[in-house]
Amino acid sequence: MDLDAIRTFVAVAETGQIQAAADDLGITQQAASKRVATLERELGVQLFARIARGVRPTVDGQALLPHARELLRAAERVTAAVTPGRRALRIDVVARRIAPSTLLHAFYQQHPDIELDVVTLINFDAESALAEIGAGTVDATFRSLRGRKVPNGLRSARVIDDRHELLVGPQHPLAKAKTVTLAELTDHPIWMPGMSDAEPIGYYDDLATAFGLTIDTIGPSFGIEALLAELADSTQLATFVGEGSRYLWPESYDLRRIPVVDPTPVYPLSVIWRADNAHPVLANFLEYLHTRYRTTFDDDVWTPDWAPYPKKSHR
Repeated sequence: MDLDAIRTFVAVAETGQIQAAADDLGITQQAASKRVATLERELGVQLFARIARGVRPTVDGQALLPHARELLRAAERVTAAVTPGRRALRIDVVARRIAPSTLLHAFYQQHPDIELDVVTLINFDAESALAEIGAGTVDATFRSLRGRKVPNGLRSARVIDDRHELLVGPQHPLAKAKTVTLAELTDHPIWMPGMSDAEPIGYYDDLATAFGLTIDTIGPSFGIEALLAELADSTQLATFVGEGSRYLWPESYDLRRIPVVDPTPVYPLSVIWRADNAHPVLANFLEYLHTRYRTTFDDDVWTPDWAPYPKKSHR
């Protein structure tokens, strides 16, 4: 079975769009479609059904998906076992548009000669991601570690506090605001559909409880492109994005990113790695993260009780 076809199938299933999957894989949409079609012919089933905004796995596609992921993980373990001192550094950035990916890209720009393999365990919960670190299939990942200690043999360090911004369309009541306070958001529901990981769900529950917000994480996600389009046309919808995230949309959408202040909530992320990982580039990357983090301290922020802000703890 062609691993490239399996990898493409998983990417399409996770993004819901052939073009988005092709972009993530660095291939053309035509090549991605051809790989999926070849796999369908080999298996004798239809793996995807077309919908208005892309594709979704059929019943057969849903049945194949967990086995396809396991096949890719097995292949990654084989790769990770070979010449570990010379292989590419494998970093899980969770998703390519959020802060860990932005930071890794900045690190790579400073060290363009390194071998780097950027992966996205976007549908893995924290426990599964930490298992991948323990198994050695990836060198590092980023998680909030809400209510969790890393297993023996792993190490973690808080390296990202991603400051929140409100993202709204031009017709939203807060669209003209330069900043917005958490108190002002009590009358404006926040829409964050498609969450399945207990870590971010728990964090946003904590944030909503602390400030009396309405944050809706229930409902299907049709991808970031669909979300941005709905925000652009809505007079009520708003969502949170991290300051370190990168999203692009058509100029006609006229979306607004408004800093949240007084206080600014931050999503805390730790980098996790194996204590015995001797990859020559990993130590440099960890030092880069630590150095950058030490320059980002700010008093006027909010974090949940399970993630106290380091500067306050040093007073």
